[in-house]
Amino acid sequence: MVNVMFLGIVIFLIVLAVFDLVVGVSNDAVNFLNSAIGAKVASFKTIVLIAAIGVFAGAAMSNGMMDVARHGIMTPAYFSFYDVMCVFLAVMVTDVILLDIFNTLGMPTSTTVSMVFELLGGAFAIAIIKIISEAPLLSPEGEALGLGDLLNTTKALTCILGIFLSVAVAFFFGTLVMWIARVIFTFKYPRVIGWISRAVVLFGTGLLAFSFASNDLVNFVGVPLTGLDAYNDYVANGQGDAKSFMMTSLMESAHTPTLYLVLAGVVMVLALVFSKKAQNVVKTSVDLSRQDEGDEMFGSSAVARILVRNTQKAASAIAGFIPKPVGRWIDSRFNADVAVLPEGAAFDQIRAAVNLVLAGLLVAFGTSMKLPLSTTYVTFMVAMGSSLADRAWSRESAVFRITGVLSVIGGWFITAGAAFIMCYLVTNVLHFGSFVAMIIATIIAITLLVRSHLNYQTANIESTTAFLNIIQESQQILSCLHHILRGMLKFCNI
Repeated sequence: MVNVMFLGIVIFLIVLAVFDLVVGVSNDAVNFLNSAIGAKVASFKTIVLIAAIGVFAGAAMSNGMMDVARHGIMTPAYFSFYDVMCVFLAVMVTDVILLDIFNTLGMPTSTTVSMVFELLGGAFAIAIIKIISEAPLLSPEGEALGLGDLLNTTKALTCILGIFLSVAVAFFFGTLVMWIARVIFTFKYPRVIGWISRAVVLFGTGLLAFSFASNDLVNFVGVPLTGLDAYNDYVANGQGDAKSFMMTSLMESAHTPTLYLVLAGVVMVLALVFSKKAQNVVKTSVDLSRQDEGDEMFGSSAVARILVRNTQKAASAIAGFIPKPVGRWIDSRFNADVAVLPEGAAFDQIRAAVNLVLAGLLVAFGTSMKLPLSTTYVTFMVAMGSSLADRAWSRESAVFRITGVLSVIGGWFITAGAAFIMCYLVTNVLHFGSFVAMIIATIIAITLLVRSHLNYQTANIESTTAFLNIIQESQQILSCLHHILRGMLKFCNI
C-alpha cells in the first residue's frame, strides 16, 4: 500500500511537470521572442516556428543539466527516500503556483531561480529536522553531520552567484557591445546589411531557443524525473522502509532516456505555439526597450531619478575629455532620426541581432559549465543594456524605464525569497503530515491551477490592476530605500 502511495506521488509529479512545462515556457518565451518581435523581422507565426524548432532540439539534448536536481543543491546520500519525496513534491507544488501567478500578472520571472531556491528551501527544511532530531545523522567517521554536509553548499552557492552575477554581466556587455555595433553600423545602414541582420535575428532566435531549452529544461522536468529514479531505486532495493533507505544512487549522474526529453520538447513546443500567456509576458520586455517615446507603463521613483542624474553628470564629465570633433562624429552615429523602422517595430534589426547573439553566447557559456544560468535574467538585462547604449532612454523616458527595470529585478528577488520560504514551509507540512498532507497539497495545487487557467481570460482587467499595484508598491519601497540611504549618508557626514 505504501509503495502504491509513493507511485501515485511520482505520477502526480510527472503530471505537474507537464503543467510546469506549459507555465514555464509561457513565462520564458520572452527570452527568445522579444528581440525578433520587437524588430518586426518576420511575422509572429514565422518567429514562433523558428523558436519552436530550437526549443525542440535543445530539449532533446539537455541530459547534462539534470544533475542539478539530483545532487546540485542537496547531498542525497544523507536523505532518505521519504525525505526526497517530501522535498520534490513541495518543489513542484510551489513552483507551478509561483510561476502561474507571475504569468497571470504578465511579469517576466526566472524558472531557474524558482527551482534553485525551492530545492534549497526544501532541502534546508529536511536538514534542520535531521540536525535537531534526537538521533542526528553521523558521518562515516562518527561525527554528527552539519548543515554544510547535508546541503551541497559549494555547488548551491556557485549556482546562486552565477544567477545574480549574470544580471550585472549581461547588462555591462549588452551596453558595451551595442555601443560598438551602433558606432560601426549607425541607424542608416545599407540594405544588404539590413537583409543580413534579418537573417541573423532569425538564426539567433532559434539558437537562443535551443540554448534556453538545453539549459532550462531541468527547471521543469528535473525534479519529477529524479523522483522517478528515486522511486525505481526504492522499489528495487528499499525493502519497504522509506524512512531509512538512503538515496545514495542520486549521487550518480543522470542518464535520462531520450524519449522523455523528446516528449518534454513536444510539450514545450505546443505550449509556445498555443499559449496566450506567452504573448502577454513578451509585452513587458519589449515595452521597456523600445526605441521611441510613448505612454510609459511604469511611473517614476526617487532612486531612478538619482541614477539618471548621476549618470548624466558622469557622462558629461567623460565627454569633457573627448575632443569635440570626435564627440560630434560619435553623436552622428547615434542619430536615430534617420532610422526607418517597420511599422509597429520597437527597435531595428541591429539591436535585435546584438540582443540575441550576445544572450545566446552567455547562456551557452553557462551551459558549458553546467550552471543553471537564468536565461530570463540574461536576455532581459542584455536588452536593457543595449537599449541604454542605443540612447533609447531619453531624458524624459529614462527615469520611467529605470524604474521599470528596478521593479522587474525586484520581482526576481521576491521570487527567490517567496520560493525559499514557501517550499520550506510546505516541506515541513508534508514531512510531518505524511500522506494526508501530501494528498491535501495535491488537491490544493490542482484546484489553484484549474481556477487560474479558467479565470485567465476573464481576469485581464483585474490582473492588470494587480500588476500596477505591485509596481506602485515597488516604487514605494524604492522611495523608502532612497530616504534610508540619504539618512545614512547624512549620519556619516558624506
